[in-house]
Order: sequence, then structure tokens, then C-alpha cells
Amino acid sequence: MRKIIKLIFLLMLSFLYINNVKALEYTNRVKVIKSIPLREGTGTNTKAIANLDVYDYYVMVSDKLYDDTYNKVGCNKGWYNITYYTGVNGYVCADDVEVVKSYTKDDAIASSECEIKMKEAGFPSSYWGGLCKLQESHPTWNFQAINTNLDWPLVVEKESACGKNYIPASIYDKTFLDKTCTLTSPGNYVAPSQTGVAYYMDPRNFFTEKYMFQFLDQSYDEKLKDMYSSAVLAIISPTSFYKMHKDNHIVDYIAGITSASPIAMASKIRNELGNGDSLINLWSGEYKGYEGYYNFYNWGVTDSCVRDYGATYCGLNKAKELNWKGLKTAIEDGAGSIAVSYIKVGQYTNYFQKFNVVPSNTEKRFTHQYMTNLPGAMSESKLSFSTYEANNLLDINLIFKIPVYNNMNATIVNSNNGAIEGEDNGLGSLDISTLITSSGYTYSSGYLMSVKEESSVESLKNAIEAVGGSGSATILDKDGNPVTTGPLATGYKVTVASNNAKETLAIVIKGDTSGDGKINALDLLQVQKSILGTYKLNGEYSLAGDTSGDGKVNALDLLQVQKNILGTYKING
Repeated sequence: MRKIIKLIFLLMLSFLYINNVKALEYTNRVKVIKSIPLREGTGTNTKAIANLDVYDYYVMVSDKLYDDTYNKVGCNKGWYNITYYTGVNGYVCADDVEVVKSYTKDDAIASSECEIKMKEAGFPSSYWGGLCKLQESHPTWNFQAINTNLDWPLVVEKESACGKNYIPASIYDKTFLDKTCTLTSPGNYVAPSQTGVAYYMDPRNFFTEKYMFQFLDQSYDEKLKDMYSSAVLAIISPTSFYKMHKDNHIVDYIAGITSASPIAMASKIRNELGNGDSLINLWSGEYKGYEGYYNFYNWGVTDSCVRDYGATYCGLNKAKELNWKGLKTAIEDGAGSIAVSYIKVGQYTNYFQKFNVVPSNTEKRFTHQYMTNLPGAMSESKLSFSTYEANNLLDINLIFKIPVYNNMNATIVNSNNGAIEGEDNGLGSLDISTLITSSGYTYSSGYLMSVKEESSVESLKNAIEAVGGSGSATILDKDGNPVTTGPLATGYKVTVASNNAKETLAIVIKGDTSGDGKINALDLLQVQKSILGTYKLNGEYSLAGDTSGDGKVNALDLLQVQKNILGTYKING
């Protein structure tokens, strides 16, 4: 009887084991550990299809190891068959790659110490293989799961809206291109397919050193302070804008940024401006009518504005409007705008700036995105990684914040061969906050901020209506009268409309507590009386009095207003 019970028990265990094995399906990838050719056959004498770079990451056709055709001449271990692009497979020598295995499904049982750690951190099992491989090489790296609570197919559908993202038309994998959306972006960029969007949005495709940095927290890190100068120099030294301004302290100005990581900002500047001089008018400071103004971040240079007016006008007009005069001011204020608009509202990584799926920011999801370039976050990641590597910074405690979605096992198939068509000729409806931030200002519930002293009514209206071509702005003075010209002032109201969305915001000019559009002795007196408790600043006027942005009207604000009047300090919007 005991033998029968034992046999039944063993059979039960065997069934459990078989089911468990069946569930443990793997995605096999290789990580390239040295620059190598991808070959069409299993031998070093076969034709090279492409060149693969260090830390590239490719899916394996299978985990089978093929014998070397030429008796291990130049390759001792054998060959793996990998997928280069859709419909293009090739072979890599096993000597030159590392195999990375991850569970395909997200219901596996954690077994190793690292898998248990990743599970406890909130990562599903399909993330474990790639992250554990990185953790093995970089034990000081800290991986944090950011649960978006979003369904993966829904995310891809939303990001596939026609006109939301663009991809280089020259990309190798043509299945990443959409044929139904005819909108384009300057520089020969076209609409991506849902397959393309899914590829660049799926974090699991980028668990290798040079692509992980799109998940790096971009907040300022005090412990790296002494390393920022050399890191910034390493990033921007190959560029034309550095060669023009290397004697003008450009490295010092970028390295001195404290509102965000100088490394992240240097990478962003280089990614926006490129290495050459195609956008020289934005950073030379010499363009007629805009002498001394700079726009290193392409702030306000939206696709629609460029189509209508050109990059020079869009960028320099925005720089002049925001008073980005002088290298130091332009670099520091530009970084401050990015910090306030993105990093400090939860979009603290390149990935979240490109794809706004931040769980705490539900009203702005799938909008308020820094760039339309689909591979943009990945491109900036490579720059950041190479900088950290060159400056021996890979062993410090780096924090990576990685999104997690629901139902990531779902297969993404191109619907109608591409993107989801939006309304309004594919442009869709932008929410009000996105219109405001995309036009270079700051949105805060009920208020429009980052307006500089002496900014004009026309500049605000033009900036908002240039974004996406779908917004309109009506501006009223403090008495409710429509205004179309003249300077703006604290207390003015702007009604912004975009298709079915509409909102009225109070305008705030930091330092202008009196609402006359200027920062003068009256404002100084009002701030002083507010501190003493003999005068009350409310609403937008209180926000205008808080020039330092610390949430209070105090002695520091009084000092800043005084210095602004004397001309020894410039209050930032």
C-alpha cells in the first residue's frame, strides 16, 4: 500500500514537473562582447552581412550551437543563429557573445537569488534574465520597477497614433515603417508601424549596458559633482558647437547645472543639435536680429513650427522670448525648464520623457513628450553610457527606473499595415498642458508660468498656436478685455482651446506682483509688506512673489526682486 501511495505521489510530482517545464519557455538573446561581423554562414570565411557593435543585443533563432564549417579556424566554440532584422538572420561566433536567457512568460517561479530580488522589486519574470545578467556585471546598479498599470497593447496603440512618433525612413527594418500615415517630420522622418513602436517601447529589448541608460534617473547627483566637468567634455568635444565655444566656458556652464544631471543635459544638447553645424543659427549667437541668443535644447522647435517657419525662427524666437541671452543663461535656464517640466513631475528618465506613461501623471499620459523621434531615448542612452564608461563611472551606485506593463505577452500585429489614425488629419487632439509645455511655458493647474518680464501678447499667442497647428489662444487683461498686442502682465488670462479641450489659465510673471508687467519698486514694496504681514498676495500674485520657487514669499524673494531692479540678477520665469 505504501508503495502504491509513493508511486502515486511520484507520478503527481512528475506531472507538476512536466507542467512547470512546459511553462518555462525562454527568450534567448546574445549580447555582443566585442565588435564582430554578422555572417551568412557558420565560418569566418563566409560573407559578412553586417557589423555588430559591443553591447548590441539580438534575439537568437534557437539556442542550438552550430559547428564551425572550417574546423574552428577563428571560432572555437561554434556559432549561434540570430535575427538581425525582420526576415534577416545570420550567424555569430559563440566566442564573441554572451547568451542571455529570460522567461518568455511572466508567471515563472523565481529560483536564483537575483530572480528573487527582481521579483521583490516588482519586475515580472520576462525581465529577470536581462536584469540579472546586468546585475552580475554591475552589482552596484539599482533597478527599480515603475508599475504603469497600463495594458501593453493599449500603450502601443496610443503611441501609434499618426503624427505622434517618427522614425528615420532609412531604417533597415522596413516592417518598422507605416504606409497608412502620410505625415512626415523634417530630416526624412516618417511614421512608424505598431511593430516599430512596440520594439522601441519594450524595455526588455534594451537590457544591455549602452541602452540601459535611457532608464537612468536624470536628477542631479551631488556625489558626482567632481566628475561632471570631464564627463561633459567627453560628450560634447566632438561637436561643432563645442569647437566654437570651447574658450567661452561652455563645459563649465553645462557642468555647473544643478537642476538636473549635467551628463543628461550634455547628452540631450548633443542629441538635439548633432555634431555638425546644420543648426548653427541656434547656437552661434550671431544670427541677425537675435545676436547673443542661444537655444541649445531645441526648446520650442516643434515639427509644425519648423514646417511653417523653419528651425532658426522657431528656436531663436523662443530663446528671445525666454530671454536666453548669453551662453550661461541659455544653458542653465534651458536645463531648468526641462527639470521643471519633466524631471520634477515624474518624467525623470529619457524613456519617460520620450514615452509619458508615468503612473502618477494620468492626465498627461501619451502626451507631454519631449521628442517625436521614436529611437531618441535609445540614441541618448548610448551617449550617456559611453561617457560613464570613459570616465570610469560604471561602478558607482546608479539608479535605473524601468517601466512595467500588464499583458506584455500579447503579440503586437500591425493593424492595416501601420499606425492608428488620429482625428484632425492624423494630428489628434493635444491636451492643454501639452500645448503649454510644448510651446515653452510651464503648466501648473490653473496657471501658465515661465513667462518672462516684458514678454508680449503676440509671442504667447504665436507660441501656443504653433504647436501641432491644433491650438488657439485668446488673451484677456485683468479687467476681462481682449488684448492682441502689448506686454503681458501677471493677472492676465489666457483661454487655450484644442479641439474639444478648453481651459483658462492665469498668467504668472515672477516678480511682477503688482500686475503691471514690470518688476519695479512697487513689487519690491508688496513683497516686503507680504513678509511683514501687512499686505496679502493671493493666487497668481502670490506665485509671482515666490521668485525663488520654494513655495514661500520670504526674504530670498525680496532680495531677488531688489537685485533684478538693480540689474545684478535676472529672475527666471
